[in-house]
Amino acid sequence: MARFGYKLMTEEHAPKALVENSVRAEAAGFDFLSISDHFHPWLQSQGHAPFAWSVLGAIAQATSSIAIATGLTCPIIRYHPAIIAQAAATIALLSDDRFTLAVGAGERLNEHVTGARWPSIPERHEMLGEAIDIIRLLWSGGVHTHPGRHYVLDHAQLYDVPDRPIPLIVGVSGPKSVELAVEKADGIMATEPKPDLVSGFRDGKGQGPAYAEAVLAFAATEEEGLKIAHDRFRFSALGWAVNSELPTVAGFEAATAYVKPEDLAESVAAGPDVEKHVAAVKKYLDAGFDHIVLTCPGEDQASFLAFFEKELKPELAKLA
Repeated sequence: MARFGYKLMTEEHAPKALVENSVRAEAAGFDFLSISDHFHPWLQSQGHAPFAWSVLGAIAQATSSIAIATGLTCPIIRYHPAIIAQAAATIALLSDDRFTLAVGAGERLNEHVTGARWPSIPERHEMLGEAIDIIRLLWSGGVHTHPGRHYVLDHAQLYDVPDRPIPLIVGVSGPKSVELAVEKADGIMATEPKPDLVSGFRDGKGQGPAYAEAVLAFAATEEEGLKIAHDRFRFSALGWAVNSELPTVAGFEAATAYVKPEDLAESVAAGPDVEKHVAAVKKYLDAGFDHIVLTCPGEDQASFLAFFEKELKPELAKLA
């Protein structure tokens, strides 16, 4: 059965607002939350980037039953994987085992801030694989040393680890990342409704949930929805090959200077029509994804959450 999640865009909302939206999402009947983990926003208009792990701790205490996931955390440069292992274990305990760690190879926008070199894609995948090994090693308990190719772990032990294993999801966008997910992950997460991502994972004997993010620009009119999507989410028109490589917010502003609201019409469901939003979600379900994260850009999250509870959720239940 499909499950539907609410996207917490740290790039768009202040820390307290993210916690408040989490509580509202739980009350509206969402199955899970997915929070982005950024150091910078994509665009100046988004205007925020609080520390996701502090927000996660507050969410774990402010909610009671809704599942919680990252989407995505990059444990290869800005964070050492040992730190993410500790952070994830702590959130799992605070949330009574409602937490899932979803990881990816990251974006230069966030990872360059420490001054470290930005590696090539193959190297980033290699680093991610080693990072996952370290995270799982620490979750297993006991003292561990790991003199690896990319990371050193020196007599490290986590003293607070949940009894129940933490699910670990890997972000995928192509064959190589799918191959990594088959080997290392308990599921996948994507941003596009590509059937080959799911089939590649399943054909490789990968098991577990398949997450994907769908952008729904709910608004009073389609024109207003596209305007909001353009203001807050036009970076999505660039594609992942660009989004992972640009280092600054100014760079994204320049790269999206000629993107128009109408350019987003095919990839973003905009406006108040519930059927249009259902059709957008159906693309992901038809592609084989079973955990759909609903992302609604803009300030007015209360209206979107009310729309989901009263109109969208009942219709999605028919699809699921």
